[in-house]
Amino acid sequence: MDQKSLTKFKKMLLEERQNVLNHSKKDRNDIIVDSDDLADETDLAASEVSQALAFSLRDRERLLLSKIDQALEKIEEGTFGICETCEEPIEIRRLEARPVSNLCLSCKELEEHKEKIFA
Repeated sequence: MDQKSLTKFKKMLLEERQNVLNHSKKDRNDIIVDSDDLADETDLAASEVSQALAFSLRDRERLLLSKIDQALEKIEEGTFGICETCEEPIEIRRLEARPVSNLCLSCKELEEHKEKIFA
């Protein structure tokens, strides 16, 4: 992959990383709820569901940040855009749609097929 493309993907990844971090900071207070402030069991149950959703979203953000960091490391190492399974180049259109991709489309489809069978 040429330097211009690598620079473009690095910029995309850094922007996405900043967006996730900004979103995470903005919504940090939605997890903290004092149970004394809730009127009844229904309010408490609704609050618990809301907290569970918030924790799930934070976990997804954490995983995305990890993938972004791995992709940025690959750019520095010179291995960005190479499938981790078959070591063939990942299609540019796939990387443009999802720059954290570490598998080519064929290998990703195979992985998802295996997950579907064994899940």
